Amino acid sequence: MQLSTNDRDTLRRLAEQQATISQLPVHKEKAELWRKLNDLEPVRPLVWINEIPWNEMNVADELTLRCADPWAREIEGNLRRLLYQWRHMPADMVVDDYISCPLAVHSTGFGLSEDVDIVKTDETNDVVSRHFHPHIVNPEDVDKIKTPVVTYDRETTEARYTAMCELFSGILPVRKVGFKGRWFAPWDELIRWWGVEEAMRDLVDRPEMVDAAITRLVDAYLCELDQWEALNLLTRNDDNTRIGSGGYGYTAALPGPDFDPAHPHTHNLWGCATAQIFGAVSPKMHWEFALKHELRWLQRWGLTYYGCCEPLDVKMGIMRRIPNLRKVSTSPWVNIDRAVKEVGGDYVMSRKPNPAVLATDVFNPEVACADLVTFLDRARGCHIEIILKDVSTVRYDPQRVWAWEKMAMALVQTYAP
Repeated sequence: MQLSTNDRDTLRRLAEQQATISQLPVHKEKAELWRKLNDLEPVRPLVWINEIPWNEMNVADELTLRCADPWAREIEGNLRRLLYQWRHMPADMVVDDYISCPLAVHSTGFGLSEDVDIVKTDETNDVVSRHFHPHIVNPEDVDKIKTPVVTYDRETTEARYTAMCELFSGILPVRKVGFKGRWFAPWDELIRWWGVEEAMRDLVDRPEMVDAAITRLVDAYLCELDQWEALNLLTRNDDNTRIGSGGYGYTAALPGPDFDPAHPHTHNLWGCATAQIFGAVSPKMHWEFALKHELRWLQRWGLTYYGCCEPLDVKMGIMRRIPNLRKVSTSPWVNIDRAVKEVGGDYVMSRKPNPAVLATDVFNPEVACADLVTFLDRARGCHIEIILKDVSTVRYDPQRVWAWEKMAMALVQTYAP
């Protein structure tokens, strides 16, 4: 990979900034706070911001790309976003003291892709409205779900790694990084092939067909996971890796005693699952058509996280059937008092403030603060992470997120145990 002098110098300057930041003692302090939280020890609520509308965030050209080469631009974009977040909205983030080189892996996929109509309100935003055209209509269509075949491209990986080591020589070490767990949301896939309303009706009208489809898809996911393990493509995620839809994965419980550093396995890592489309489905139906099947995946991992946007305050009875559950998503739509009662001190509550507060015509930080205070007051004594996510717009006013971060970080200090 022959980069121009401009591309090379640009990437090295950005990496130098990351290297300087990564040596600050605060990162070890924050990592220890996350470790305590995930190990269910007393600690103040921790805060992290994710799923940011980067198309609206550029200020003073901080996010403007300067490189010409596509590969260099991808690296540059990641570095600029990292540095931007550290400068303006770090919360409890931890910055790596190395550069990641992703393994080159290919998969044949599940045999289906979405056929969708898209409506946009902003051409620069990836958040869009979708209307799905079903692929799965009749029982025989379930056979369209295929088992992925995974291949590891060692030659490409080594070429990238060699190039990155040379590029960042003397600044930051480069590490090969494989799959740090996986976002496991089989129902997110199914509704893209089935249609949302169609799938929900078939839970009642054609339950045998639904059961056959989710069984086949989870089988396919597990076969892909087996290939990842056999090809040694997993990398530990008990670090500043996002776990599920929540925060970091630091914990003393992983990788566990049965660990080979040269070949991590799923039981050395965090796993996760979610069935967001089941937000209005009964606990009995959630168990029968989602969690019962997801357990086959969840039981493979050392610790697990469950949920995303679906309210789980009325479903903790079935959640407690997950033997290695450690974190539970606490979406904006839960009944707070019921969630606190049902979760208690047994799990980390991964609280998601409503991001709509950042999308109003006029940003009102007092409203945002009151929302957090209401939750934190009622959840005193619980293990809490506050994850600001699903921020689809800030109305091209990035300072809203900056202000939210400063407010949240000042507030959580007052809730230290």
